[in-house]
Amino acid sequence: MLGIFWMFVTGVNFVAVTALVKVMGNRIPAPEAAFLRYLLGLVFALPILGSLMRARITPRVWAITATRGFAHAMGVMLWFYAMTRIPLAEVTAINYLAPVYVTIGAAMFLGEKLAFRRIAAVVIALIGAAVILRPGFRELSPGHWAMMLAAVVFAVSYMLAKVLADEIDATVVVTLLSVFVTLTLAPFAWAVWITPTLWEIGMLFAVAIFATGGHFTMTLAFREAQVAVTQPVTFLQLLWATILGAMVFGEAVDVFVVLGGVLILGSVCFITWREAILNRRPVTPTTPQTKV
Repeated sequence: MLGIFWMFVTGVNFVAVTALVKVMGNRIPAPEAAFLRYLLGLVFALPILGSLMRARITPRVWAITATRGFAHAMGVMLWFYAMTRIPLAEVTAINYLAPVYVTIGAAMFLGEKLAFRRIAAVVIALIGAAVILRPGFRELSPGHWAMMLAAVVFAVSYMLAKVLADEIDATVVVTLLSVFVTLTLAPFAWAVWITPTLWEIGMLFAVAIFATGGHFTMTLAFREAQVAVTQPVTFLQLLWATILGAMVFGEAVDVFVVLGGVLILGSVCFITWREAILNRRPVTPTTPQTKV
């Protein structure tokens, strides 16, 4: 029950992140907003700088970390772009695809076995994506394509995180990601720089606070319960995003988005449950891990 509670709090934190970015609007270009979010968020990495200084990091780890930082930075920029252009519920539902892409990538590049049940779950998830997007029945905006690509790029980031987690401490992995993402985003932000107001800086700092809080409470949830138990709770993020979008931002409730999100999340929950049953270390990250 405590694990479920912390995962519930995690969902609230991450929905707050999306809502704050939505409220802020698109005056600040996506690369700059993403850069400021990570730059301001570095303050939360200060307590673990000691661990980072003591870590023995090989050239191979540096190379993988740099590659991951670049990939994650691209995903963050795409996410910020999509966030201000398509409804909250659609961003949340499409984001559920990232763990599915990790499952496919792990089979292709990390030697993970892709059994029939996993293949069926992946197919169901892709059907869910088709239900959400409905290509041919409506015009897809650049925001939709940006979010679809963001899910793919985040999947690449988390496959590289899987490799890094086998070689260095998890806190070092997270800290290095923040540093490399900030450095990667800096030139993109400079190219489109618009001087932010104090209000916009405050909003982005709040985004950093809620994002950091979400990762912290997610860690607490994993400590208290198995991933297979906490994973279904992530569905509530889609519920909160749908309600918030309708009540605060006047976004219409799209039944197809909810149905597609349920199909995708159901497949992710099934994959997670199978990994728990087989008593293997999960490769597929939980949905909140794909957030910024």
